[in-house]
Amino acid sequence: MSHSTDIVHLAGLMKTFGKVRALDGLDLTVRPGEVHGFLGPNGAGKSTTIRILLGLIRATGGRVELFGADPWREAARLHRRLAYVAGDVALWPGLTGGQCLDVIGATHGGVHRGRRADLIERFDLDPTKRIRDYSKGNRQKVGLVAALAADADLLVLDEPTSGLDPLMEQTFQQCVRERRDDGVTVLLSSHILGEVEALADRVSIVRRGRTVTTGSLADLRRHTRTSVHAVTAREPEGLAGAAGVADCVSKQRDGHVDTRFTIDPDHLDTTIGRLHAAQIHTLTVAPPSLDALFLRAYGGAADTREAAGPLAGADR
Repeated sequence: MSHSTDIVHLAGLMKTFGKVRALDGLDLTVRPGEVHGFLGPNGAGKSTTIRILLGLIRATGGRVELFGADPWREAARLHRRLAYVAGDVALWPGLTGGQCLDVIGATHGGVHRGRRADLIERFDLDPTKRIRDYSKGNRQKVGLVAALAADADLLVLDEPTSGLDPLMEQTFQQCVRERRDDGVTVLLSSHILGEVEALADRVSIVRRGRTVTTGSLADLRRHTRTSVHAVTAREPEGLAGAAGVADCVSKQRDGHVDTRFTIDPDHLDTTIGRLHAAQIHTLTVAPPSLDALFLRAYGGAADTREAAGPLAGADR
């Protein structure tokens, strides 16, 4: 049965390289018109998954559908419907940025000239310079301009802002939102949680070649605790034993009581009432960040491949 309504449908995806199992039954579904965040630490299998999706390597097992077809068999036809940006864009050193944009544009179904000119300006790119004279950030901009200017149905972005400064990161986010508003689907693979949090409608978190969590940020947050930090005039009554409250620590400080705890979102209102009764001086309520969701999906455990920390970088 074809899941042709989904842009991407991967089920039980397996890939081994010799004795190394890079993918171990990974599932991923990307729906039309969404930005889907694809998250995982080094060695999680994100880039391997993308290479299979692009038809660059063949899966060892499982189901792979891109626009309802097999990317390994129909790569050339499917590539006309997508644009891809890698974390380190490989370009022709002797060509200018503008010439590279022309060459890349010719491989897509079409390029929107007006949008391309607008993107060159917004990304502050000099298209007359040769690639060999570009910084890494400027090479990255060429890849981004080419992809965002393409008349594509799907953007596959693998660590797309690698080498960009924070201002350009903001430009990138705005451009992705505009393309989504035009009905383009985006698969965004990244280890920059803030980037994914700002853009993604849904998120899939992968670990050791399998998907451990998938859903909208709102869905995922419902299952994760909110952090509260309150400074009150008095000790809040009955807080430590209240329903939904955990990790409660109170300290006397400068004549006030400094209290920190986590709370199940359903019990937040009642608990804030207890804090009010103790006379609030300051109150900070932080909904679970993508970092918290990510760490929860990882159960706090690190294996050797994740020893550099869950967000160390992109797997290659």
